[in-house]
Amino acid sequence: MTSIDVSISNAERPVSRRIAEGGSGLAQLIASYRGDETSPRWHSQWAWDNYEGLIADLSRRLQLPDICEIGGGRDPMFDADQAAAKGINLIVNDIDAGELALAPPGMPTVRFDVAGDLRELDGASDLYDMMISRMVFEHIDGVPQAWRNIRRLLRPGGIGLAFFPTLYSWPFLINHLIPESASRRLVHALFPNRADGGGDPKFPALYDHCVSSERKIRQMLAPAGFSEIHIVPFWGHGYLDRIPVAREIDVALNRLAARRDWRLITTYTFVLVRK
Repeated sequence: MTSIDVSISNAERPVSRRIAEGGSGLAQLIASYRGDETSPRWHSQWAWDNYEGLIADLSRRLQLPDICEIGGGRDPMFDADQAAAKGINLIVNDIDAGELALAPPGMPTVRFDVAGDLRELDGASDLYDMMISRMVFEHIDGVPQAWRNIRRLLRPGGIGLAFFPTLYSWPFLINHLIPESASRRLVHALFPNRADGGGDPKFPALYDHCVSSERKIRQMLAPAGFSEIHIVPFWGHGYLDRIPVAREIDVALNRLAARRDWRLITTYTFVLVRK
């Protein structure tokens, strides 16, 4: 089987060094991650490989140690030992008490609906230096309210960072259009570990405001009043990796889309904001 090379060279891996060279400003840091359109950095695999490193570098360089992971539940990005080694005080959030009960041992947890009215927190504000999430925002009903709540919960100068799949990439468009019952059966058949009771259960995906359009994202975030907004798009996925010809065509299309900055068919994006 012919493989598609979207690997990351050693020269691209030392994130901290590239950040130092780009300066300490948030814009320069994000620019160092965006890279150029022909680099493997356009591919979503780069996003998956480097997201945790980005969070650790943001925390270290900008001195933002107190982090809340939205929707971390049973599978937060760092366990207690990993967080401590990076100088991060991580608290794991979820809307579901059952998911929080499955969090790794020693992890502090907090239960609230990030898109709710925050009654669970008695109206608290200015609690965290950073609020982060990975593959959560597509499940949120009321994304604009979630971002307003994030701004409220962040301390002055704090950062919110979300990594989510985007429409109108065909795998997610199909998932969005077919009934949830059919989507659930398909996912369970293809990925047994995502069945109910498995290690990575499937949750309904709504894709509210899950796009990479600069105009749409900025328009949605404007009422929240963030001081900075950064959008980092990615293209490509692995859904056709086992299908010759279709795989090569899809990679070529996504490479072209990255070069032309066609946001309509991105597969994932980072949205980063600052209070």
